[in-house]
Amino acid sequence: MHDTSPPPDTPLTARSWFDMGGAEAGPVLPEEHDFALWEKRVDALVILCQGKGLFTVDGLRRALEDMGPEAFETMSYYERWVASLRRNLIESGTVTPTEIAAKIDEIRARGLSYGEVTGRD
Repeated sequence: MHDTSPPPDTPLTARSWFDMGGAEAGPVLPEEHDFALWEKRVDALVILCQGKGLFTVDGLRRALEDMGPEAFETMSYYERWVASLRRNLIESGTVTPTEIAAKIDEIRARGLSYGEVTGRD
């Protein structure tokens, strides 16, 4: 089990790197936008896997929080979800890293995807 407790000299009021509640974020622009096809697929995979009991929302969040601030700041929302999904599926024994790598190779061998061909992603 991964120990996520803070160092002993950390004040009880100290925030973890991922605790952004109440922090200055700048203006929020409530604009509607369409999600890319791959983002919709990631969302669907997370919902389906949780529905099958492969992991919980807590497992998804734990993996997200374990990524650290650099990954959190450099990856998009759904890129982080893909990484968390991958980790949870490996931890549950649903897939192995080798199986994931083989599937990625298979998909790359297909060439351009629908999104790239039509200019939509």
